[in-house]
Amino acid sequence: MEKVETLVTDWLNLPDVATHLDIEVGKVRRLVEDGELIALKRGKPPVRSVPALFLLDGEIIPHLAGTITVLRDARYSDEEILVWLFTEDDSLPGRPVDQLRKGQRGEVRRRAQALAF
Repeated sequence: MEKVETLVTDWLNLPDVATHLDIEVGKVRRLVEDGELIALKRGKPPVRSVPALFLLDGEIIPHLAGTITVLRDARYSDEEILVWLFTEDDSLPGRPVDQLRKGQRGEVRRRAQALAF
């Protein structure tokens, strides 16, 4: 998990995510359970936290949930998904998470689907 810590520098705990999305914390927990967000336990004491870049303008970035689903179908763990999303990709202009933040899901999704084979 050290790799995740070096790639993802800004995190939000679940109450902060709820504030950004203007919803109840229970709803954030459901979003995590439903695979629309990924939360890892971090810090001491461990607190479930979400990468801050998963949120944009008071919403979850476009196409994140579908990309998470594709990567889970490829048997990626949550940590592996975060590493993949936050690692520079030579075939994309930047990291997959940056492309999703721009609404550019096509090539990101194709790359994720290729991992399943």
